[in-house]
Amino acid sequence: MDDEALRAEEKALVRKIDLSLLPTIWLMYLLSYMDRTNIGNAKVAGMDVDLHLTSGQYSIPLVVFFITYVVFEIPSNLILSKTKPSIYLPVIMTLWGAVTCCMSLAHSYHTLLSLRLIVGVLEAGFAPGILLILSSWYKKDEQSKRFAVYISVAVLSGAFDGILAGAITGGLDGVRGLEGWRWLFITPQIVEGAATAFWAICSHFILLDFPANTARLTPREREFAISRLAADEVTSRTEDNPRLTSLQALAMSLSNWRTWLLTAGYMVIVGSSTLSYFYPTLVKELRYTSRIAQYIVVPIYAVAFVAVGVTGYFMDKHPQHRGVVIAAWLALSTLCSTLVCTIYNFTARYVFLVLTAAGLWASNGLALSHSASTFGSMSQEVRAVSLAFVNAMGNLAQIYSAYLFPKEDASKYLLGFGVISGMCAFGVAVYAISHVVIRRYPSK
Repeated sequence: MDDEALRAEEKALVRKIDLSLLPTIWLMYLLSYMDRTNIGNAKVAGMDVDLHLTSGQYSIPLVVFFITYVVFEIPSNLILSKTKPSIYLPVIMTLWGAVTCCMSLAHSYHTLLSLRLIVGVLEAGFAPGILLILSSWYKKDEQSKRFAVYISVAVLSGAFDGILAGAITGGLDGVRGLEGWRWLFITPQIVEGAATAFWAICSHFILLDFPANTARLTPREREFAISRLAADEVTSRTEDNPRLTSLQALAMSLSNWRTWLLTAGYMVIVGSSTLSYFYPTLVKELRYTSRIAQYIVVPIYAVAFVAVGVTGYFMDKHPQHRGVVIAAWLALSTLCSTLVCTIYNFTARYVFLVLTAAGLWASNGLALSHSASTFGSMSQEVRAVSLAFVNAMGNLAQIYSAYLFPKEDASKYLLGFGVISGMCAFGVAVYAISHVVIRRYPSK
């Protein structure tokens, strides 16, 4: 077969992989994102009053979710690496959808706490599992666009939340005797849980497994998928490869300096990105009304969405420069968040906030593809542990970063922006170093 025919065959294979994976993963992540954050909606809808929760008691279910979420990411990815994604991911998704339904029936604090613990355990398998799947199907110069599609879910969710919030608070205020803000959270948890369970069942029939064991490709397509990855030094699971034990994979991953270096960088990005929790609050402090503040948040996400898409597209053309581009985006975020600490003009602060967010979101997706391609030559089990570790430690940063913008710091919020400036500056150093050392020492 000549080169032109091979390129046509490869293009057709990649298109088939995209159609099976990307829409399925996108919707799965959207439902996961909704299920994870719906406790905040429930609180505003009156859950804390009905369950007689104190402020401290409400905070504990938030924290315990991340504890089990972080702890179970690595074990879950080890299980996934030795099973089939089309079975494992739909099963845990169905289970967490069922638990989400049960949360609407909780009548006590301890029941709520138990259910949040279980949701953390079940959802722990999703994000690192998706990272492993994407890294197992795509070559290193194909991953940035796919990870950009994945991370775009969180960006678009934020934008649509702002649009809907502004429309609902303005259009439904006073309807049936309820304030506008209450209508934001009337959608019952059982609907979200049922939607999650329904799509989990659908995904079983669409989602690809790993290249060597998927039944959705022909033998020729499976062979070609493995060979093209091998040519790009991406290791795939085959029957000829010795299977590592979980302890061996864990030891090999955590003894590799690349795992720790990229984990440190991703913790900075995710920790700084908790700024998104406070966008409406920060915008409101710029002297906009609550209703207008909801709409004013939308351009922040719109610019970030463009930044994520453009970055993902161009970095597949220059995959060897991912580290330095992440450092450049974080340098922009460092500069803008520092300027927010020193300039108090409302319009200027809003512009700096938009640019800070763009840098953080663009860095997020690119950092994931940078990690996945760096770990590509590792065996599947070791790569599973490494990607789960990066994602788990990144999410751990959400726990302490959520306290960066206390009410008493309004309206300058110097503590929050100061810490974010410092973290982003540290991230610049980490990814600049990674750009140099990973290119110099690219082996396992």
